[in-house]
Amino acid sequence: MKDYKTQQIRNVGLVSHGGAGKTTLAEALLYNAKAIDRIGRVEDGTTVSDYDPEEISRQISISTSVIPIEWKDCKINVLDTPGYFDFFGEVISGLKAADSAVLVVCAASGVEVGTEKSFHMLEAEKLPTVVFINKMDRENADFYKTLDQLRNKFGNKVVPMTLPIGSEHSFTGYVDLITNKAYVYTQKGVQESDIPAEMEESASQYREELIEDIAENDEALMEKFFAGEELSKDELLKGLKEGVKSRDIFPVVCGSSLKNIGIDALLNIMTDVLPSPIEANKFKAEADENKPYSAFVFKTIADPFVGKLSIFRVVSGTVSSDSTVYNGTKKANEKIGQLYVLRGKKQIPVSKLVAGDIGACSKLQFTMTGDTLCDQAKQVEYGPIVFPEPTLALAIEPKAKGDEDKISNGLQRLQEEDQTFKVEKNVETGQVIVYGMGEQHIEVISKKLQSKFGVECVLTEPIIPYRETIKGKSKVEGKHKKQTGGHGQYGHVWIEFEPYKEGEFKFEDKIFGGAVPKQYIPAVEKGLRECIKEGVLAKYPVVNIKATLLDGSFHPVDSSEMAFKVAASIAFKKGMEEANPVLLEPIMHVEVTVPEEYMGDVIGDLNKRRGRILGMESKGDMEVVTAEVPQAEMAKYATDLRSLTQARGEFKMSFARYEEAPPAVAEKVIEARKKSQE
Repeated sequence: MKDYKTQQIRNVGLVSHGGAGKTTLAEALLYNAKAIDRIGRVEDGTTVSDYDPEEISRQISISTSVIPIEWKDCKINVLDTPGYFDFFGEVISGLKAADSAVLVVCAASGVEVGTEKSFHMLEAEKLPTVVFINKMDRENADFYKTLDQLRNKFGNKVVPMTLPIGSEHSFTGYVDLITNKAYVYTQKGVQESDIPAEMEESASQYREELIEDIAENDEALMEKFFAGEELSKDELLKGLKEGVKSRDIFPVVCGSSLKNIGIDALLNIMTDVLPSPIEANKFKAEADENKPYSAFVFKTIADPFVGKLSIFRVVSGTVSSDSTVYNGTKKANEKIGQLYVLRGKKQIPVSKLVAGDIGACSKLQFTMTGDTLCDQAKQVEYGPIVFPEPTLALAIEPKAKGDEDKISNGLQRLQEEDQTFKVEKNVETGQVIVYGMGEQHIEVISKKLQSKFGVECVLTEPIIPYRETIKGKSKVEGKHKKQTGGHGQYGHVWIEFEPYKEGEFKFEDKIFGGAVPKQYIPAVEKGLRECIKEGVLAKYPVVNIKATLLDGSFHPVDSSEMAFKVAASIAFKKGMEEANPVLLEPIMHVEVTVPEEYMGDVIGDLNKRRGRILGMESKGDMEVVTAEVPQAEMAKYATDLRSLTQARGEFKMSFARYEEAPPAVAEKVIEARKKSQE
């Protein structure tokens, strides 16, 4: 691959709903650019961008791949992102490196949820966007119906730039509204011809519309247009480029990745219409290869053999192999060894990378996703990537005893790679909990642990951390008296137990006249503190309880700290049983954001989960439902909400407090707990 200047580089993200054909499109782009000699198939696991064993077996993209191609004296870094919602974090990080995007839509399925989500993300990132209506050769493919859906959802800025010739099995080419010519694909290649007679009228109408939209972005063109003068191809492309850059025009082109129709037209748009890093000015820093060096790390790959691979976008300046850079985020020097450009899993060594380009290097010591690398003399920091919070929690453990270290090392490495996934050890239950964006996401993580780190795992529902407390008062005696040869054991206390709202546990000493000597009172408290770790109902920790030491007696020879600890534990068991013990369950504060049409279903579902609706408010075109729901009822909520709202709903959840569990629920929990401990 030859050296390119910054103005010759294009960084283009491919985004869509899952299954719209981004990966096959990436293959077709590679094929047309002569980087591969045949188009690989997702079904056969032979594509350049889906190379991970999990991607091959599931036939979907799981992570963002970088696919550099060369076309018309330009280098296009194509970022093929996943379309499935569980891997949306990868789309966010991929788009952080892109200056523009191609929104891929299936001509048969039309605008889907993922199309909407992708469009809103492109809007948030302010990325110039071209729409590619793919799979025009598919049964039920309908370009005009899909175009109408796009316009209904995203407005009249969506303008066709090409029109299909034929459809489904007869799809043979397209009409280019800029050149006003037809391009038909045959065995011999692509032939330019006049527009088919039956399409002349509609082509003329759409061309007029496109020219008017283009002219609106340039005063000189506007004057010519209204004066009825013909605009040249170069003038139209220049105006189109401005309109796309300002997001005032979203040009639509059609094609078929599988049949390799319209792909050359899309490549021409990428080079002629989409902005270079200088024009995009994405990081608000001068994309000049002569300025001090800075780069943004947007992705990390954890490889047990090669070590960590950091993938970055050079923002300014030039970086060379075997150089030292400064991590502006971690405030530490990093040694860069060999630089690479990636093409799927292939690492192509390069000696340098200029502003705007995308590359990688391995084994950086401190650097993580979201870090800025720079020149120490000119320090900058580009700010982190904001990832969505994971919404599904599962407990994970190794299948084989003794693999605990392996699993924790593997999880730590995978966390460096994927920041939408979190791991924590629950001290109380002893479980390792993994949090992800959905069941598929966590499943993929467990499979990667097996393939990359050689450890098989079991995923289960996390144990709910219930608590126990008392509702009544009790005054009980605890007596421990044991006579053995020599010294005996004697401890004797009277303790009052009652509910306590101010904290988890309070101990009070009301002994008068030395009934229990001062030196044994700490032992009584210690004995009680040990006891509250396990209640009398189901051995859950005890909270909100006050114990007052009222009276007792001692033996001058046989009393000891141990004896008083035992006496306190006898009193605790009796006292809890006599003071109306109850089970407490954790209650979560939940905020669900959904389109209005799903409100009724979501509220009904929360009510079924024993939820209490606290309020509702509008937020733009979405509604936010606030509720409190027992944690036990929220186990698979991420999955259920997705199916309830066609993946349009989102939610956030945080711990609110503990509340008494209804008797029927408590009974079930106690029963299950006893069984598990037998």
